[in-house]
Amino acid sequence: MASPRRKQQQHGDGDGDDDSYSFRYLSGLGNSFTSEAVPGSLPGAQNSPLVCPLGLYAEQLSGTPFTAPRARNLRTWLYRIKPSLRWAPADVPQAPPLDFIDGLYTVCGAGSSFLRHGYAVHMYAANKSMDGCAFCNADGDFLIVPQQGKLLVTTECGKLLVPPGEIVVIPQGFRFAVDLPDGPSRGYVSEIFGTHFQLPDLGPIGANGLASARDFLPPQHGLSKPTAPDTR
Repeated sequence: MASPRRKQQQHGDGDGDDDSYSFRYLSGLGNSFTSEAVPGSLPGAQNSPLVCPLGLYAEQLSGTPFTAPRARNLRTWLYRIKPSLRWAPADVPQAPPLDFIDGLYTVCGAGSSFLRHGYAVHMYAANKSMDGCAFCNADGDFLIVPQQGKLLVTTECGKLLVPPGEIVVIPQGFRFAVDLPDGPSRGYVSEIFGTHFQLPDLGPIGANGLASARDFLPPQHGLSKPTAPDTR
């Protein structure tokens, strides 16, 4: 953010110490700047250390994708006294019984499944397995991230055991059911419309990227007990 160049000035609104407040500016448009309100508040040699100086919280505002070329990569690192957002984990319901689909709710999104373009971000909190039923997402792909409790995901291609720290991708049109082998579970779901999840191109993010195709493990099919589930 910037304003037209002007001389440093003294400005006050007649309210106590604000009378002597000095407005100071940096010069240039699109340059790289650093400034700190308290000496020593900026971390050295890195942007986001495990522990920031003075107990501050490191947050980045991105104006472009992180894969953008360096010359067009726009970002601002802020070191806050308090985080801009504090989101406590959702409580896992004790009653009534909720399976993965019943406990799924939308937090935000953009675009529309009707337009076949966009995405949605969901959260889920479940306390029972999907017994005798399955789900088919006709709108888009699901990327499920459990935060608490393992998920046993049964698909038409086989079964996957997904603990916290791992993800599972369910392509559009596949039927699946979610069981809870460890009891109640909660986590996050990302859904995209009109396309499929894919790994970003290498180059701007290095030769190895943030994930490799070998890290994704399709299940091997196995025999299962024939059932006649309700499909939702």
